Amino acid sequence: MLITVGLVALLFVAYQLWVTDLLAARAQDQLSTEVQDRWADAPVVTAPSAPTEAAPQDGAGSPPHTPAAVDVGVGDPFAILHIPRLGEDYARVVVEGASEAQLEQGPGHYVGTAMPGEQGNFAVAGHRVGRGSPFLHLDRMLPGDPIVVETGDSWFVYRVLGDPAASSFDGDPTGIPGREIVRPSQVSVIAPTPGGPAGGSPTGAFLTLTTCHPKYSAEQRLIIHARLDGAPVSKATAPDGPPALIG
Repeated sequence: MLITVGLVALLFVAYQLWVTDLLAARAQDQLSTEVQDRWADAPVVTAPSAPTEAAPQDGAGSPPHTPAAVDVGVGDPFAILHIPRLGEDYARVVVEGASEAQLEQGPGHYVGTAMPGEQGNFAVAGHRVGRGSPFLHLDRMLPGDPIVVETGDSWFVYRVLGDPAASSFDGDPTGIPGREIVRPSQVSVIAPTPGGPAGGSPTGAFLTLTTCHPKYSAEQRLIIHARLDGAPVSKATAPDGPPALIG
């Protein structure tokens, strides 16, 4: 009986660590195809034309880029998360919703939090181990690291909060730490201003990534906070991505 119980436990661990990763990888492939097809079917976006005298300028000689609004249902893919620190080819499709059904496919956006580039907190959850392990190495992030969010027509560059010169996650003018370890009940990390009240007004455009901590445990949560760095970049003018992504 003990041997049988041991074998069942080993099989369960194998399923959690490897089989769910394979299933999640397949789901990510399907989601990537789905979101790329959806973007391809969207109205064609052309590069901005030469500015006129009346057109407002963004400092680069062209009208400022205005991203299209994101309208998405729960379970639908709508963005791709690029994190160079986690690998040159790191790209994970983000779906709407952060319940287990969505997180089995990959990173999930907390419903009700801001969308990419908006004022507020674009908050995304992901598994640390198993189900594709999208945030397995989130603890490798450093202050100032870029996190690039791709949508149908735009690129948004966020940077991890903190003091890059001192390699410290503290010391950012916002007072928000770039990394923190919290209890699962501390939902203020996904508030409009991280750490603020749930119904408070946002004080900027933030991004928050949440995952379990430590590895192989759900006792705590590892949190990474970032802030939007600059204006959105049009995919019409930068089809391969912004400098923060392509190096």
